[in-house]
Amino acid sequence: MPDNNKGKTMSDIERLEGLEMLEPDIAEEATKRRPQQKAQADELPETMYRMRMLHSSETFYGYYVPSGTEWPNFRTESELEALLEGPLEPAVLEEAAVDAESSDEEPVQGSEDVPIPADPRGIPARALVIAPTKYGKDIVEVQGIASDTTFVNPDELAVIERPAGIDDLRKLKENAEKEKHAYELCRDKIWARNLPMKLVSAHYLIDEPKILFYFTAESRVDFRELVKDLVSLFKMRIELRQIGVRDEARVTGGCGVCGRVLCCHGISDRLNPVSIKMAKDQNLSLNSLKISGPCGRLLCCLSYEYQFYRDARRELPQEGVKFTYDGTLFKVVEVNALSSMVKMAGEDGRVLDMKAERFKYSEGRWKVIEEQPE
Repeated sequence: MPDNNKGKTMSDIERLEGLEMLEPDIAEEATKRRPQQKAQADELPETMYRMRMLHSSETFYGYYVPSGTEWPNFRTESELEALLEGPLEPAVLEEAAVDAESSDEEPVQGSEDVPIPADPRGIPARALVIAPTKYGKDIVEVQGIASDTTFVNPDELAVIERPAGIDDLRKLKENAEKEKHAYELCRDKIWARNLPMKLVSAHYLIDEPKILFYFTAESRVDFRELVKDLVSLFKMRIELRQIGVRDEARVTGGCGVCGRVLCCHGISDRLNPVSIKMAKDQNLSLNSLKISGPCGRLLCCLSYEYQFYRDARRELPQEGVKFTYDGTLFKVVEVNALSSMVKMAGEDGRVLDMKAERFKYSEGRWKVIEEQPE
């Protein structure tokens, strides 16, 4: 087996080991608050949804309790965009009017052109809703119905207030323009005060007079004077949050080495810890450029298959194990858990590839079972 560490200095390996050190960040606060015991089933709502904050890609759980007998119409951003662009076609409007009269239901405010469904089937995926977050009331995206609610804490559940309407989408677009201006002003103030911090993004809450500023820094920063400057500029509440580099990638997004959107931004619901041991167990090169993401930390995807490799290796001999086969002493030089193949080298110069099912651990050592004739 080739030595992946050949040519590397001790400082290179130590730097790789340091990649698994994680900063305290906004996404892992929820993980730290995860309850140690399972929540009682009767304390949880029957249907829960996983929701994603649009500005930071953080996820949390919530549920919806309809007010009255009517079920409102939840729409995705693309559907709201279509309504915002202008009126629907006349034929569609006539069909919607007929459906609305037959259902005897009143349309949701800001969505007169589309009838309310008579038989609610839950909130569809990608629908935009208004719900309280840990930063304040904001517009969030419903990811779908939560299937695994084993460790959900009832105290952390959010109650969805209402579906997002056209006015909410219009305000979201207006806030996006104001956020660009707020970002530039805050960045200029940081430069003016020569503070050792990097501004990541700015965000206006949809239903509260507050601006969130995310920044990264090597250490703690005294930004009290900066807050005073920002309050005098914006005349509203200012909240500065220091985040880690993994959270910076999660907020800004981007493309990974695989060519797809970053897992932390578009797939993962939490930033799980990743260690260098995961790369070693998967026989990956310890080249930091190959196993690190744009954030400079170990790739999140290293943890996806780690459990599979860990379970598979329990049934296979480890590298370096020696045993006698065919009258010759062999040594395991490479183990491929995916193909269940073991490569071993003998003292007589032979190199053999053998299937994993031919190995058996007995009496404290590994043995090779003779292959049965077909």
